[in-house]
Amino acid sequence: MDGLGSDHTPGRRRGAAAARKTPRVRMSAAQRREQLIATARQLFAERGFDATSIEEVAARAKVSKPVVYEHFGGKEGLYAVVVDREVRSLLDRITTALTAGHPQELLEQAALTLLTYIEEETSGFRVLVRESPLMSSTGNFSSVMNDVAHQVEHILGAEFSSRGYDPKLAELYAQALVGMVALTGRWWLEVRRPRKETVAAHLVNLAWNGLSHLEAKPGLITLRGR
Repeated sequence: MDGLGSDHTPGRRRGAAAARKTPRVRMSAAQRREQLIATARQLFAERGFDATSIEEVAARAKVSKPVVYEHFGGKEGLYAVVVDREVRSLLDRITTALTAGHPQELLEQAALTLLTYIEEETSGFRVLVRESPLMSSTGNFSSVMNDVAHQVEHILGAEFSSRGYDPKLAELYAQALVGMVALTGRWWLEVRRPRKETVAAHLVNLAWNGLSHLEAKPGLITLRGR
């Protein structure tokens, strides 16, 4: 037994000493910044802006609070970076997806792209749809949907003109269509059923069949005859 111990104990000691001497690999400033953004993104998604603290971000990232302040200046600065990235990511997806020439296909692409983003980037979507601090009047989910609605407005405007409808109303219809998809997306975020392709198909069914039978000058039934 003594011989066995004398053979192995020095090896274990050398291994332990080597482990103590191995320097910890330090992140570059760029790597640390990305780590903090990813950590904050998850916390903001889980708890929202108000309930998340710099202390929590630092603790989860295993750094000191001054490191976070050094990179972002404070919680507001960190939040702004996280939201700006999500806004650009979602807009890029939708802009890239809107390629088909037929309006019905464009509606399908927009609906499916938003649902795919929700499915693949759930934390990012939760950040966007949570209440934003007052300092962030732009760069939130509403502003993203407004940007998307403006793109849809141009498509609908041309379609309205070709069908004899008032193109000035394209903005109203664009906001209504995008809002319908966005609110349905928030609901689907929690239930995740039916599958996203089915949800997109039903959204487009409602929107397209409604658009294809528009009245030129609709009125409210309850107000007729007054």
